[in-house]
Amino acid sequence: MRILVVADIHANWTALSAIDEKFDACLFLGDLVDYCTEPIPCIDWVRQNASASVRGNHDHAVAQRIPGRRANGLGGLATVTRQVQWDMLKPAHTKFLARLPVTRRITLDGTVFFLVHATPRDPLDEYLRDDPKAWSERLGLIGADFVCVGHTHIPYCMEVDGVTVLNPGSVGQPRDGDPRCSYAIIENGRVEIRRVEYDIDQTVRQMHDCGVDDEMLGLAARFLRAGGQIDDSEMPEAANGWDSVPAD
Repeated sequence: MRILVVADIHANWTALSAIDEKFDACLFLGDLVDYCTEPIPCIDWVRQNASASVRGNHDHAVAQRIPGRRANGLGGLATVTRQVQWDMLKPAHTKFLARLPVTRRITLDGTVFFLVHATPRDPLDEYLRDDPKAWSERLGLIGADFVCVGHTHIPYCMEVDGVTVLNPGSVGQPRDGDPRCSYAIIENGRVEIRRVEYDIDQTVRQMHDCGVDDEMLGLAARFLRAGGQIDDSEMPEAANGWDSVPAD
């Protein structure tokens, strides 16, 4: 069985549509919306292709109409683009986001997968990278072969206490210094994190056409082209982990 694992699409349809993979099943790990401005085709794609999906913090904020509270950095970008999501989304799309579960367990070809956007301890908010000790403390009685997570926008795969912890990275807004769309393929139990280039300029043009102001558009362009690695002075929320509800 060939499984496609995607997370943190963030309304970047140009990035998502660049993925050209055959798959038997697809796992989506949250955050369809915010930061970019094409949420509808992204939601439709997940609805049509994902075998199992979970809610991300941005999905929650958009569905519950939680306004952004920051004016600059990534939080400011989320604040600006969240209004675009609300202007674009139809009730059926919002209902889909609202009904996404915060965790999901699914068995595929005899392998048990536990899906969560952040961590089992804090499904929407906790920001945890590839720290085996910290993950060991959070796996508890999960009872799965794979724990698949997103939220950090940084890909990793590691074995912790006999469990494979996989973060496929971000489709729509990578933060590991590589601007290419990031995702994972699991085939016969073997994990491969893959990258594919996409037209970042097209994403930026589309954001411009949706009315994103010049300051936030410039930040988005720099962030996308640098794979998230820009000067910390432009990212004042970085000290708080970048992603939290409802702050961004």
